[in-house]
Amino acid sequence: MPAGADEVVAATRHWLTRAVIGLNLCPFAKGVHTKQQIRYVVSDARELEGMLIVLEAELRALAEANPERIDTTLLIFPHAFADFLAFNDALFFAERLLGQLRLDGELQIASFHPHYQFDGTQPEDIENYTNRAPYPTLHLLREASVERAVRAFPDAADIYERNQETLRRLGHAGWREWMAGSERASSGLADDPPAAPRSS
Repeated sequence: MPAGADEVVAATRHWLTRAVIGLNLCPFAKGVHTKQQIRYVVSDARELEGMLIVLEAELRALAEANPERIDTTLLIFPHAFADFLAFNDALFFAERLLGQLRLDGELQIASFHPHYQFDGTQPEDIENYTNRAPYPTLHLLREASVERAVRAFPDAADIYERNQETLRRLGHAGWREWMAGSERASSGLADDPPAAPRSS
């Protein structure tokens, strides 16, 4: 039975606090999470056309919203794009829509998927887990917020490499143990990542 919207948001919040914030995969995420500036949208879309309809609405809404209230949006698709390659193909149309709305340069789209796979990796390589969310997800961000965050973190260019090293150190068993932990307070930083296992 497909998960309900509340369950989808709860799983996504757990992933955000445990993985993204708890493992510091994105040093920019803690601030907007703590300030409750993240909008969570669960879409009923089951195909590309439906995805583009809700994406257009959410891009427009984010562009018009007060950044102090909504700085970023997580658009979640629990009923579509179970196949990562299909999801990856859909990103082309998502980016094209961003341009058609003349919002490129103002907003940007990042992507997460339960089976995310970087070019040149094998499906179960641990490095892929840096972008593995519970459901296919489009992260809508403000360019101004990203630029401001990058200025605040002088080593921002090294985030990708550091994240991969974090996951390699943790390994598959360590990842499973860490993600099984409970969400603590609002930051997800109440305990330390488990020691990396000898093998995965």
